[in-house]
Amino acid sequence: MGQSNSGFSATGLRRLHDVLARHVESGKIPGLVALVSRGDETHVETIGTMRHDGGAPMRRDTIFRMASTSKPVAMAAAMVLLDECRLRLDDPVQEWLPELADRQVLKRIDSPLDDTVPARRPITVRDLLTSTFGLGMDFTSLGTPIMNAVFEQGLTPNLPEPMPGPDEWMRRLGTLPLMYQPGERWQYQISHDVISVLVARVTGQSFEAFLRERIFGPLGMKDTGFHVPADQIDRLPTLYAPDPQSGEFLVWDEAKGGRWSEPPAFQGSGGGLVSTADDYHAYFRMLLNGGMHGGQRILSRPAVELMTTNRLTPEQNAARSALARDSVHISFGQGQHGGWGFGMAVRTYRGDYAPIGQFGWDGGSGTSTYADPANQLTGILLTQVGASVPNPVQLMHDFWTTLYQAIDS
Repeated sequence: MGQSNSGFSATGLRRLHDVLARHVESGKIPGLVALVSRGDETHVETIGTMRHDGGAPMRRDTIFRMASTSKPVAMAAAMVLLDECRLRLDDPVQEWLPELADRQVLKRIDSPLDDTVPARRPITVRDLLTSTFGLGMDFTSLGTPIMNAVFEQGLTPNLPEPMPGPDEWMRRLGTLPLMYQPGERWQYQISHDVISVLVARVTGQSFEAFLRERIFGPLGMKDTGFHVPADQIDRLPTLYAPDPQSGEFLVWDEAKGGRWSEPPAFQGSGGGLVSTADDYHAYFRMLLNGGMHGGQRILSRPAVELMTTNRLTPEQNAARSALARDSVHISFGQGQHGGWGFGMAVRTYRGDYAPIGQFGWDGGSGTSTYADPANQLTGILLTQVGASVPNPVQLMHDFWTTLYQAIDS
């Protein structure tokens, strides 16, 4: 690979800038912040404006709704508890989450909610950390009784109804059967919000307070949290979810008075964080450094290795692989990484310009965050256009394609 501190080529960075600028000039992306680093070199692009109709320019310290890129960052709270032996991977979670004791499991994914068999075993910490505990956002099963119940109970973010507080959320979750047996298959989203409750109950602190004390504070992530303080709200852009048919820029969330302008009832690690390019850079660099930040250890090296390498068996991963492969026309090509660690995708085969071992995740609000141990490279691309249209995802693909071309030996 040559020396990892040789950074990027000037020609490559020019192409990166030109490709990003082209997306903004197309009118489909109002503005973006991109940060790339390799070894000791960091390069930042700020292009476009905070709003579709103009307004203030994007800045390096613009605060973004991180959506599902919250998952790999918030997962660090659980890893601290593993490091300190306050949790064990194969402990049943019902000691702290009695709502998840004695589960029933649907006979089939489209069964009525009372057509169940008993769970073969309790749900464990490992099941939650790998997203295999038995419930998730199954986009191939929309319209089934169980998915309807998940939506009706307000168990997922992004709906007009905000999620209830953690205890009420867990109570509602506990009224539902599982879709699959614990440990059987990978499923998206819900496990991460369960982890938020688990961490709070084990520590006796709010999820955000524990993250701030153990992760955000030590890493200097001063702009990362679950809402934007009133005196900083001008740094938050408008979030758009364009109409899939017309392309019209519909506002999904306004900054002032919007859903990130006040502390939420539920601090969810599935998609609740706001942050900046530099804050996320500090976090992913810590992972690349095996858990170290400067002279301070944030996580143990084995904890980082567990998070950032594939944790799924072929059986657990089969549905995830099929979803990625068979729905590229809906996902716009996202999600084809092969593996999954704790809270993030891990590339287990070479499917595009990124190498095996790259880890991170993307967010439905137009965020993409990955690190690559082989090249000692971090890339962070932030915009606020939802994936209701292909444009933000195409921007991500082009960002990674040009970033990898910019590696100079």
